[in-house]
Amino acid sequence: MGTALTTEVLDSRSSLPEIAELGQQLRVDGIRASTAAGSGHPTSSMSAADLMAVLMTRYLRYDWSDPDDPGNDCLIFSKGHASPLLYAMFKAAGVVTERELLEDYRRAGSRLQGHPTPVLPWVPAATGSLGQGVGIGVGMALGWRWSEHSGRHMWILCGDGEFTEGSVWEALSMAARLGLAHVTVIIDVNRMGQRGPTTLEWDTAGYAQRAEAVGCHAIVIDGHALPEIDEALRSASSSLKPTVIVARTHKGRGFHEVEDKEGWHGKALPAEMAERAIEELGGIRGLTVQGPAPEPRDDVREVKRGGDSLEGREPVRPTFPIDKPAAPRLGFGKGLAALGVNPKVVVLDAEVGNSTYTEEFAKQHPERYVECYIAEQQMLATAVGLAADGYRPFAATFAAFLTRAYDFIRMAAVSNVDLALAGTHCGVEIGPDGPSQMGLEDLAMMRAVHGSTVLYPADATSAAALTITMAGLPGISYLRATRGAYPILYDADEDFPVGGSKTLRETEHDPVTLLGAGVTVHECLKAAQMLAHDGISARVLDLYSVKPIDVAALIRAATDSEVLVAVEDHHPEGGLGEAVLSALAAEGVPVRRFGHLAVRIMPDSREPAEELEAAGLSAEHIVAAAGRLLAGSGAEARAEAERG
Repeated sequence: MGTALTTEVLDSRSSLPEIAELGQQLRVDGIRASTAAGSGHPTSSMSAADLMAVLMTRYLRYDWSDPDDPGNDCLIFSKGHASPLLYAMFKAAGVVTERELLEDYRRAGSRLQGHPTPVLPWVPAATGSLGQGVGIGVGMALGWRWSEHSGRHMWILCGDGEFTEGSVWEALSMAARLGLAHVTVIIDVNRMGQRGPTTLEWDTAGYAQRAEAVGCHAIVIDGHALPEIDEALRSASSSLKPTVIVARTHKGRGFHEVEDKEGWHGKALPAEMAERAIEELGGIRGLTVQGPAPEPRDDVREVKRGGDSLEGREPVRPTFPIDKPAAPRLGFGKGLAALGVNPKVVVLDAEVGNSTYTEEFAKQHPERYVECYIAEQQMLATAVGLAADGYRPFAATFAAFLTRAYDFIRMAAVSNVDLALAGTHCGVEIGPDGPSQMGLEDLAMMRAVHGSTVLYPADATSAAALTITMAGLPGISYLRATRGAYPILYDADEDFPVGGSKTLRETEHDPVTLLGAGVTVHECLKAAQMLAHDGISARVLDLYSVKPIDVAALIRAATDSEVLVAVEDHHPEGGLGEAVLSALAAEGVPVRRFGHLAVRIMPDSREPAEELEAAGLSAEHIVAAAGRLLAGSGAEARAEAERG
């Protein structure tokens, strides 16, 4: 595929004609990689090649040999499908070999995946789900303020198509509101989307007007005119506002057979066509780049992930009077406040802090409390950015409203960040606010996240303890915090290991085991008392750890009891009941009789106790279910005979 023309080294003093050659090299290498793989997005890479050539040569201050250097700028490809361009840049920087680019891209086990992930040390977060990169970049840039990394700059490359995503505008609005002048977003306005023209096509003024409307500085340029690119990047480097560079480009730039043509999105060029493209682009080059280095810093390098999350500062667990009911959500808030001793803990709110009790943290540590307002997607994106920069973020809102940010949550798992989430006001238990406010899908949602931990405490004491535990958990952890105040079940020094459970009531012979979590634990305790009055002993398990679940306790219950009844304030799909059955099935343990009480109706507005009754979750319904199952198993008759 062509012949090598040069092996020159480019640096910040290189001329624009020399940098133009780098742009052609990036195009050629993107074509070579995708054609060799048989898939990829070469045309989406070719449109932004000139922009990235100028950026990496003159403005991206980065020590490629040391991606953890705290003075490094950051580059995020929000248009992650342009990975051929990004990996071609890594090759030009000397950190990816030509062999790896041509033989490993998009292959099994390769770190050069179809869309970038942090398996590559120069990639801070996974992208490819469009509309997320700007928000993540804003989160990282915010964290730099607290780390005194004021000299760093955040560069984000976006596609024009993703600017129809509302999350992009949430992010830009937040960047402007917080005055993050060290954030620059480059829009590759190549006009072509996946199935045809984008919404605004080449209306660069339209993009600029929208950016300025949310408080950013906008610069419109020809994305293939290197002097204009150079001046725009120079201006952005010293701007007093976040900058949006609106660059008019051509998809497939440099190869006339595909340039600005429909039908070439996400398609590798066939081998013969790739040969013609490389020839038209001037052949294969061997340029390398040594761009500007980060400014030397005297501060101690920070650990990005892992290690002692509390940095030697132990939080003091809050206590709650045993004789005074308290809400689990209050336990969450008090636990957060206790975690404030850890300077890496940051709390994010979606304008419900007085309901989720994140305000308990804000009162003591306002400098590490981020009000994201009613923008749940940006709250999650900010949290991911902060986590990628080594912070330990806690993000909280009503459980129902986390559903709109689920794409950000699942992508956070792809990014392999450590992130704690909390959803309050879960289930029908919240009462009169009605179904729009009731989180009834969140357990299923969070259990499905790769590597997640899902916790559902029944009282304020366990909620506070588990909140503190979350500060040291890897991956995505989720705490489901009930709204209402309930009796305190546990002593202040009780331990709640992840993967454990609590047996609140049992005898030597329990024909029934009642399985609950959160609010239903209290209903199960009432039901057990009612069953005892009828001479039926019932064990009660508090399955506060939904994922991982206490398999040993479940096996013992399935072995000892003829009837298991799982009770959850959640839809039946994907919640506690299915977690129980899945765990037992995986162990090959049969369940003789299983009852599953869950929310199978569309709730309305009524008092919490009425909601639980209407949904079939009250103690009376639990007793009735246990009775039916016992009668069917013959255990009830045997129990009656024993009593006689």
